[in-house]
Amino acid sequence: MAHAAPTAPGRHLRTTGMENVSKGPLVRALLLGLVYGVWAAFLKRQMGPVDVGNVFYGILCGLVFAGIMYTLARVGPRLMRELHGAAYGAFGGIAVGYLYSLADHSILRSCWVGFITGIGIGLAAFYRYYQREP
Repeated sequence: MAHAAPTAPGRHLRTTGMENVSKGPLVRALLLGLVYGVWAAFLKRQMGPVDVGNVFYGILCGLVFAGIMYTLARVGPRLMRELHGAAYGAFGGIAVGYLYSLADHSILRSCWVGFITGIGIGLAAFYRYYQREP
């Protein structure tokens, strides 16, 4: 009976108590925050020299973006699918509208681009959560 054979010493599965903690949303939020921060710092620079202010501005924008994205990833599944989709739509629209405003466009045009982008992201998120609900 091979299935009843003892295992070799040291081959037992050791657990750390952290099996249920998912690091996927945190890593994803940090990577997207890094990209967003670099993009915001690049737009804020406006073809001038890179200085300490631009670097800190990019770090701040990236951390705020990553923090909100991580919070949405953790709290979002507890919301109704309509609110979950609307939250991602609002977040995406505000983020894109802000980046668009950094490129020296008018505030009205930035709001319009953010609004259209937010509606698209919100509808896509709602469709995704509607299809995957048990």
